[in-house]
Amino acid sequence: MKAHRPVSKSPSGPVDVLVAGGGPAGAVAALVLARAGRRVELVDDGGRGRGRGHRGATASGLAVGTGEVKIGEFLPPAARPLLSELGLLDGFLAAGHPISTGTYAAWGSTALYGRSHLFDPYGHGWHLDRLGFDAFLREAAIAAGARLRRATVLDQHGDRLIVREQPTGAVTELSARWTVDATGRRCVIGRRHGRRRRQDRLVAAYAVFPSRPTDDPADAEARTVVEAAAHGWWYTTRIPAGRLVAHLTDADLADPSLRTPQGFWHALSRTVHVRRRVAGHGPAATPVPRWAPAHGLRLTPAAGPGWVAAGDAALAFDPLSSQGILTALHTGARAGRAVTSCLADEECTTAALADYTGFLDGIAAAYQRNHAYAYDQERRWPRSPFWRRRRTGVTPPFGMV
Repeated sequence: MKAHRPVSKSPSGPVDVLVAGGGPAGAVAALVLARAGRRVELVDDGGRGRGRGHRGATASGLAVGTGEVKIGEFLPPAARPLLSELGLLDGFLAAGHPISTGTYAAWGSTALYGRSHLFDPYGHGWHLDRLGFDAFLREAAIAAGARLRRATVLDQHGDRLIVREQPTGAVTELSARWTVDATGRRCVIGRRHGRRRRQDRLVAAYAVFPSRPTDDPADAEARTVVEAAAHGWWYTTRIPAGRLVAHLTDADLADPSLRTPQGFWHALSRTVHVRRRVAGHGPAATPVPRWAPAHGLRLTPAAGPGWVAAGDAALAFDPLSSQGILTALHTGARAGRAVTSCLADEECTTAALADYTGFLDGIAAAYQRNHAYAYDQERRWPRSPFWRRRRTGVTPPFGMV
């Protein structure tokens, strides 16, 4: 780690657990641990998921003036029982996140098929206000007794977590009996202990088309639209800031022109169903596209003496699964419970970590089955490298380093 400032030890009191990362996984882990009576410090840089009313950001995660968008805006109906178990459901529902009634997909054919949440036992899903949702979870953790520290996690040296304090920039060493790595795909702590295996080379190029007074009210549909294409797939959904449009393809197959508004619009205009959702916009009004990794990723092992990984640090999924945020919530809760057990009785550490690892194994196995099945349904472009790579048996899941 390269530091431009001297490293100092934290002057704050000792804690039982440091939770690195204040997204859904980290906030829920901190919540569970704090409710169990543990001294918890939640380390978050404040750069994402700020509460409503934060100047310079909209409720969707689109930062005004920077074009920054935090994708990951869907929460499936199956989150309802977990939120209820955590005592968060009433507060979540009161926030008024727009509902999602299902998905339309042109997958395997040009026809658009609907999958509704009407008969889901848990009801409808939600198009999240990610800024508000992430802040809501952190506030719940703080209310339970977790201490929030505004800092960026830089690295781990031995049992010390190295952070850069906000807003001073001072580099500080933090220590605790246990650490939860919820730093997302950066996996700052887990990468020191385990090996990360990548599923493929998937990336997302995305843009948000702002809402306009002249937009057709009928466009405020409560479903996500997914459309397969020759070299990847597209999806679009309504978010509070407007309409999010994303193209998923492999990094080595991505046309460089997708990095420009004109190139992104040109590729978008070749779709059938997605382009209809942005009717009225055009190349001149297309934002500069942003890019983000979207490949499946797994850390092995994802837990060991003194540390556990949760959320994307442990398991990251292809967005086609629509399970990323739900998995972050579940793994955050289970990681918090595992560490609680380890702190209560050191002799239970091996069993607690084995149970947590088994839980992650089950999620990964289900994801791999569903991922293989979903991609196997699209066979219109047998010579396309993108689709050929995803045919069952061609590329082993999580087989690429």
